Amino acid sequence: MDENRINILNESTRTISKLQLLTVFFNNDIIYKIYLRTQVIHQLFATNPDLDINKLELFHLQFTVTLIDLLKKIKKNNESRADLMLDEVQLNNELIGQMDDTIFSENDFANDKQRQALKMSQSLRKLFEVLSNDLEDYPFAKNINLFSSRYAPDYFSEIPVELLDELLRYNPADLYTDKYATIQRKLMGKLNKHGFKIEFYAGLKTGDITIEVYKFTEVALYFLYSPSNNIFLFCDIAKIGSISHQSKLSKKERVMQELLDKNVRLQSSAGVMKTHLPAEVINLLDEDYKKIADVDFLQHMNSFDVQANILKTMLNTDLI
Repeated sequence: MDENRINILNESTRTISKLQLLTVFFNNDIIYKIYLRTQVIHQLFATNPDLDINKLELFHLQFTVTLIDLLKKIKKNNESRADLMLDEVQLNNELIGQMDDTIFSENDFANDKQRQALKMSQSLRKLFEVLSNDLEDYPFAKNINLFSSRYAPDYFSEIPVELLDELLRYNPADLYTDKYATIQRKLMGKLNKHGFKIEFYAGLKTGDITIEVYKFTEVALYFLYSPSNNIFLFCDIAKIGSISHQSKLSKKERVMQELLDKNVRLQSSAGVMKTHLPAEVINLLDEDYKKIADVDFLQHMNSFDVQANILKTMLNTDLI
């Protein structure tokens, strides 16, 4: 076997090996069929010394090498786009980590609601004692307002200022007042009658102003507490009926969940993006395969000039 023939066959093997790697990467049927066909063409020349070996070299130069260059460019561009998606995933993970370090979880909120209701029950019981006996004692439990300051940003529902004004409207003649707190007389009587058994119902806010809404445990009665002026008033629950009082994710937790969901989508898209082939490329490769699969393709080698030019044009477009 002459040296030129050996060199061309060896170079053909190396070229087909490069195509094989890209075939595995893209895992696309049409590329796989082209790869198999190039092996058949190589074997045809390797086992038939009467064939002009230079045509094998010409075939690779006109078609296979250009195809490999095109697929490499697509692969590089796809990986760059996928890397941008994965960079965003990393940034999202860092943001999630930062929020996770400062978040009050839904479980924290649920537990502290119960503690706050107990504190409020004790405070109201003490207030009843103070008002009944004209005492000077401070009625509120320690850190009674810490609950609102801690959870209002994430867990309290925003209400319009008009509703806030309506909820806090009262007749001064209906109130018990001392230097520490103000409470409606009938509300104080109802609380005493039902043993100060209450539960936290909902948190409301307008800007920095917060309201805590409580429910009597045994009856469908509600009242509110305004931490800014320590006032207790009956609350018409129908006015806030559309506001959910169920346990819910905090704003930070919702953002974290949204970021986690987005990361799943980004990671999935990045995986798909890496092996994406534009429809124009797939259509061209399908035409190419039909030509090289033709049993008489050796008689039409000049047609690969046209195909090679189309592939080269693809290399210089924004399609990929």
